Amino acid sequence: MGSKWALIRPFFLILLLHSVAIYLFTRGFLLTRTELSAYSRCSDLSHSPCSALHNSSSHDDRRCWTKPAVDRLVIIILDALRFDFLAPSSFFAEAKPWMDKLRVLQKLASGEGSSARIFKAIADPPTTSMQRLKGLTTGGLPTFIDVGNSFGAPAIVEDNLICQVDNGVMEHLLPSLYKDDWDVLIAHFLGVDHAGHIFGVDSTPMIQKLEQYNSILEKVVDVLKSQSGPGGPHENTFLVVMGDHGQTLNGDHGGGTPEEVETSLFAMSLRSPPASISSILELNSCKLDLDGEKICIGTIQQLDFAATVAALLGIPTPFGSIGHVNPELYALSASTWDGQKMGTNNCKSWSNLEAWMQNYANTLCINCWQVKRYIDLYSATSVIGLPSEDLHHVAELYAQAQTSSSNTKKSTCLSENGISNETQDSSASVLQLQIDAYSNFLENVAKLARSAWTEFDLILMAIGICFMLVSLSIHLFAIGRVNIVCGSFYAVSGICAYPFSLFTAFLLVVIRAASFLSNSYILMEGRVANFLLATTGILNLRYSVRNGKFSKDEFVFLLINIIIRFGIGFGMSKQTVGSTSLNAQYLNILGIYEGHPLWMMLLEILPVIMLSLLAIFLYKCTLGISCWGYLKYLLIMGSSFSYMLISVHWVSESKLIAMSTVIQDIGRNLAPRIVFAVGLGLLVSSLLSRILGLKDRDLNPIASLTISTVSMLSSWSPTILILLGRQGPFVGLICIIGAWCIVRAEKEQQIKSKSGTLGGFAISPVHVTQWNLLAVCLFFYTGHWCTFDGLRYSAAFIGFDHFNIIRQGILLAIDTFGVSHIVPILSLPFLVMLHPQNSEENKAKGIIFVKLTQVFLIYGLITSVTTMFAIICVTIHRRHLMVWGLFAPKYVFEAMGLLLTDVVICLASLYYY
Repeated sequence: MGSKWALIRPFFLILLLHSVAIYLFTRGFLLTRTELSAYSRCSDLSHSPCSALHNSSSHDDRRCWTKPAVDRLVIIILDALRFDFLAPSSFFAEAKPWMDKLRVLQKLASGEGSSARIFKAIADPPTTSMQRLKGLTTGGLPTFIDVGNSFGAPAIVEDNLICQVDNGVMEHLLPSLYKDDWDVLIAHFLGVDHAGHIFGVDSTPMIQKLEQYNSILEKVVDVLKSQSGPGGPHENTFLVVMGDHGQTLNGDHGGGTPEEVETSLFAMSLRSPPASISSILELNSCKLDLDGEKICIGTIQQLDFAATVAALLGIPTPFGSIGHVNPELYALSASTWDGQKMGTNNCKSWSNLEAWMQNYANTLCINCWQVKRYIDLYSATSVIGLPSEDLHHVAELYAQAQTSSSNTKKSTCLSENGISNETQDSSASVLQLQIDAYSNFLENVAKLARSAWTEFDLILMAIGICFMLVSLSIHLFAIGRVNIVCGSFYAVSGICAYPFSLFTAFLLVVIRAASFLSNSYILMEGRVANFLLATTGILNLRYSVRNGKFSKDEFVFLLINIIIRFGIGFGMSKQTVGSTSLNAQYLNILGIYEGHPLWMMLLEILPVIMLSLLAIFLYKCTLGISCWGYLKYLLIMGSSFSYMLISVHWVSESKLIAMSTVIQDIGRNLAPRIVFAVGLGLLVSSLLSRILGLKDRDLNPIASLTISTVSMLSSWSPTILILLGRQGPFVGLICIIGAWCIVRAEKEQQIKSKSGTLGGFAISPVHVTQWNLLAVCLFFYTGHWCTFDGLRYSAAFIGFDHFNIIRQGILLAIDTFGVSHIVPILSLPFLVMLHPQNSEENKAKGIIFVKLTQVFLIYGLITSVTTMFAIICVTIHRRHLMVWGLFAPKYVFEAMGLLLTDVVICLASLYYY
């Protein structure tokens, strides 16, 4: 027992060091922006240089920072609203089935003149719901670490738009529109987001959900219009229908692709602004809609939403806002054109446009003052603050804008007597210069925030890297110790040291790790891993040919690589919809297209056939076990029953077989839950059998290890297979065949390589590297991606309709890391147990665990090296344009994968030893 603990202890030490290293580096790299507790208040304006512009001209009791331009605001958020869900199909090269479903908003944008408009809203990545909602309400830029709060999110502690409003989220939309006890009404619909995650964009449920929203919006508009007459409750109501982010065609979001960051915003004022608004609105992007009516689309940054809405409501801008009051959205409110009523038209002969420009300039003055005081306080109180040269630059821009404001006030208020057209043009030009000066300041602040917002604690990052280097040193030292033990034993038995194998493995790992320096190679990581895996196959084939033996296993392995290569091409694509690897593009080559009866039949039947092959394979493997009789039959019955339920689950989702709602519900929800329960039961049974020692104590260690490995994999397989969907059995067969080829290659090399070298590896490092590369390939082959929109969220809801953070989090983790981390590590003993044994080795029973320790250490070292390179790369590229969209997510996935690898190795060593 003592010798086994000596083998196990290094795993826990390495896990501890990795945990500390990743914790420290993450604290330094993914620091959140310091959230200030300061709130904006009405009284704050008295300290602003802009206060004289408003206080001298109006004494309205409702005035806070600005005169309210709208009486009531209705905000309807349609989560994950893609831009092409709202924009007419005429704006795109090709019409899609999900386009033109929100026709009520399109008709309003084309038929209501200048009082309604569609905008393309640009979100800042990452595009998770929590991060976007936080940005919409605070007007700030939530940082990358806020993605972690998207599940079980905490309350927003910063000053935000909701805090200035009496009433928040509505419970019953239509009834509330008839009430008069609110100023702002917010409705947040999640159906489109859920439909995208589960079914994808190009799906019947998505189209049905959009049509349902269209019906709801029609009723909302009817209610608002019916009560928008003079004296009506909605005479001066402002309607906003918007998305918080977009989504890819397979329903994912979180990254920074155009599909994810581009969403839609529709705005309509129940009071029509004057014709002069055409001078403000952007008219470059105009086309004809389905009815032949002209429709124009503007653009707005989501960063500007909070500041603009605050200005329309006349409430203080959230203290942390760095947004810019958008001129087009602000101008849609007719009240912003009432120069006399807004208290800005001291020059009675001004035109509507000049009065609006003066009002807008005054609003921007407050906007800039608020942003400047926030930046100043943030820099003074934050640990690191913003770069001094950048602060000096924006301070100069602010001073220039204020100087321009003073000059504008002197030159624009003209006498009431006759004024020439030339003078009027001069007034508009001066006001435009003032607006440009304010806008230039705000744009530079936003640019500064986007480029240098995250505070990097280089000291913590460096300490984290040092801990990683220490862990690598200990890793190498532990491998050296184990090699000495193996070498001393094999000095008698004569196993070679694999010098060429060691060099080849080192080269393969370094090549893959170094590829992380390039964003292009990270995007193509699956193909890089597949290329390296195929390279090892070619090397093995060359080795076999050189030794005069033509092995069919090497050809099978290369064939598996080809299949994986095509699968990765489809699985890595963000355009891929669904979870089946039997993609339509496979059969298009044969002239069989999606929707073809043969295709539909193959899609339903092939997964069941492959699942049956897996069941037969498991039965053959388990039947040969001569001990642990009760466990053998428990594994066979439990796994077979689970596979039957998986088939039932797939049949219940079939479009070819009509069945009652009750049967469908049983197949879709009850069957997966039973599969999960059976898998958990088998896992507990295997653990108890191992812990309680219910086995023949005189059993050969290899036989004992075989039983433990088969029972563990049998326990995990049903859950992983059902989460992978119909591609699961195919992935399982690829995994089994690929692993078998690697094991066979290891066995053949061992038989031919006995040379008596001392101190060498008992297992070829190349074959352990192949095992690792195969696991990486399967991660991408199953449709995963090292970004948050690459997670297969739909898998987390198999068998469940409602969200529970722990339950769905566990299922999502198993789906994400099941075939890439859990199964490959738990199956590593196959490299040892099928290793050729000799008589002396059979006498030394403990040597099998020494060899398994060597395999675990090599596998863990490979993962550690790749993670180390990921850390170095993200450190080098911390100011790269793609750092938050690509390098940071890659680091997060590598760090999580490393910790999971360490944990599984630790638990596996306790279980197997």
